[in-house]
Amino acid sequence: MEWQAGEPHTAARPRACSPSPPLKQNQRRSQRVLKVFKVLLFFVYTDSLPENLMSKEEEHGAMLQHLLVAADRYNLERLKLICEHRLCKCIEASTLATILALAEQHHCHGLKKACFNFLSSRVNLTAVLATDAFEYLNTTCPSRIS
Repeated sequence: MEWQAGEPHTAARPRACSPSPPLKQNQRRSQRVLKVFKVLLFFVYTDSLPENLMSKEEEHGAMLQHLLVAADRYNLERLKLICEHRLCKCIEASTLATILALAEQHHCHGLKKACFNFLSSRVNLTAVLATDAFEYLNTTCPSRIS
């Protein structure tokens, strides 16, 4: 006997039974988690980061952000400071909001200070105002903007 599920039945099913995200998205996330974990283990055993952390500049910044989150989660203060220091060099108009949010969430005072130093330049501020980053800054740090 075959049973066909009609629309009311499929609409009522729990979210856990919903189709999962596309496989490629899951694979990318798994690969990213694996890379972060490998670098984390490398750091724990060698007290340093691999020289070839990432090849592309944008991936380098993203990897540092993920590493900073992991370092904070596992209380690896030295790794957190290294990531914070390196992320200070990745600040630009397009990354400012993300990096500032990260600095806020993980109590990275040096990184937060570097973000506001970046904004102190009129050219940089104008570039940030042209992005969606200003909207974020205006809602999260209104006292700093005015």
